[in-house]
Amino acid sequence: MAEKKEFLKGRKPVTFLDLFAGAGGISEGFLQAYTKNKYFKFVLASDINENCELTHVVRYNHQFGLDTKFLTEDIMSPTFIPHLLEELGGVDIDVVTGGPSCQSFSLSGRRKRFDKRDNLFLHYLNIIRILRPKYFVMENVKGLLTKDKGKFKDAIMREIRSIIDDRHVPSFVSYLNVMLGHAASPFVCTCVLTKIKIEISDDEMAVNERDNYFAALEAQFKSITRKIDYRLSKSDTHIATIRHGLNLLRRTDERNAISAAIINEKTHADIDNDDFVEGFNNFLSLIDDTTIINTVLSAIDSFEEFDRKSDDVAEFRDMIKLYACTLDETFEEIRRYAVSDESEGEFDGHLESIRLYRVAKPIVAHSADYGVPQNRERVLFIGCRKDQSLIDDIPATVAQGEKVTVYEALHDLDFIGNGSMETNYGDRRIIEDCEPLIRKREVEGPLSDSEEAHTFAEWSKAGRFGHRFAFSCEPFYVRSLEDLSGNLFFNDPELYNHQTSSQNESVKQRLEIIAKHGVYDAKCKEELSRMGLESNKRNYTVLNPKGQSPTVVTMPDDFIHYAAHRAMTVREMARLQSFDDSFVFQGKRQTGGNKRKSEIPQYTLVGNAVPPLMARAIANTILKHIK
Repeated sequence: MAEKKEFLKGRKPVTFLDLFAGAGGISEGFLQAYTKNKYFKFVLASDINENCELTHVVRYNHQFGLDTKFLTEDIMSPTFIPHLLEELGGVDIDVVTGGPSCQSFSLSGRRKRFDKRDNLFLHYLNIIRILRPKYFVMENVKGLLTKDKGKFKDAIMREIRSIIDDRHVPSFVSYLNVMLGHAASPFVCTCVLTKIKIEISDDEMAVNERDNYFAALEAQFKSITRKIDYRLSKSDTHIATIRHGLNLLRRTDERNAISAAIINEKTHADIDNDDFVEGFNNFLSLIDDTTIINTVLSAIDSFEEFDRKSDDVAEFRDMIKLYACTLDETFEEIRRYAVSDESEGEFDGHLESIRLYRVAKPIVAHSADYGVPQNRERVLFIGCRKDQSLIDDIPATVAQGEKVTVYEALHDLDFIGNGSMETNYGDRRIIEDCEPLIRKREVEGPLSDSEEAHTFAEWSKAGRFGHRFAFSCEPFYVRSLEDLSGNLFFNDPELYNHQTSSQNESVKQRLEIIAKHGVYDAKCKEELSRMGLESNKRNYTVLNPKGQSPTVVTMPDDFIHYAAHRAMTVREMARLQSFDDSFVFQGKRQTGGNKRKSEIPQYTLVGNAVPPLMARAIANTILKHIK
């Protein structure tokens, strides 16, 4: 067993699960974190890619000697949740972490209950609904906050507020029955209560409730059309549009199947940025809930025979719109009736009881504030179960003037040449005016003169786990899961992932000129053009040794080394992310083109990771709050 008994003594485990785990940046930070009476126990990680699994298995099962499980499966798969619950085996999870992509989430198509599209963060929140952890952490890019003028962020907050506490549902429904009986018609009362049941029921019951919802809409429609000329009700285009639109809305599963087939066909035929794509996308939009509802509402408004003053028509219209609302939006609609009933105080009390999670606000965390030599900003949604205290900040561990610099992080790795692979630490280059930047620090980054303090590079070499682990085995590299099972691994070096590509003279000249300019601007490009050294790349960044790096990316040649005038190695990128040197990135070093998405090579593993020291600060904050 690799965990030290003296560390475990007197400390209680707090279980955590890491979804969209990638290389394991969050996992690293959570395993480093501890308080005097608590620590994190790593139960399970999950990702869609085998190289993520390989990297995790080598690090946590072999090196650390943990029994952490890894589930390699798409979170959108219908079997993901059953497999997850099977792997967990009934273990309660206290904290769930993950960074689901939100790029595909549509503000116009907000139906979540029956939406099977690739809205990854909705699938992530569905795991939260099922596991009901004390805290969850959902991280993403900072730009998410301003996307669509903040509407995107508001939609995420709505979805979080829509996770409910089942124990309080019966009393809430009893209140609604009484309140709506006073303030609304029987039709509205039926629709509202059915809508609530759709959102809170399991899948099978939700489908039945959906049928009940449309049965109520269709009954109301028949009641309204009885009041108009019979021939119009059978032949008018607007009436046909309403009738057929309700049928289309009801056939959600069939439309989802058509959408999935079209999206798969687009992918298979590589339809994108061509003359076909607009037609395909227009059809997908045409069968979306929101488009259908807007078309039906327009037909209602355009049919002149309807009585504009009729409550029946207005309520019919409102209940069609209600179907596309999230649960949180449904609560807002219901509150109007509570105000009419003069019971909004009681309604708000029920709402506070029924909502399971609170988020104080989205937190913007800057990695350099936590001892990471990188200007990387991430937005965190930290959901706090209502029996836990709110977290509204991740306190910085490093003062503004004490941030770790690029030189401090990388200076001891500056001995590798062009087209080389170094497996031992060597004699480094010394840059005199940068040497004062090498300062001793505590493990979390603050400067210190204590005997236990080390420089950032020394912490990276020695590792940041000495308080808790004695490795079960030395670090090693393996190319695939098959090679791992066949014991075909490489474990002689003291240094891993420190390899440069072989660059020809033209490339070396180009990088040297860009480094001389310090910036890839028009003047630099003009000189490159004059010398016949132009590049198709849109961006190069020369690292500033006296500052922090920009956000680490998945392309090694986007950065130019501050002194060696070359692309970065995987180990150097990992240092900028605050990974220990003992963390070995497995699998292929890099791949070309679209293979990067499916194979997840080492550079992609590094670039996509959450910096471990930032994750450690998040984890320590949770440990201090969790009950």
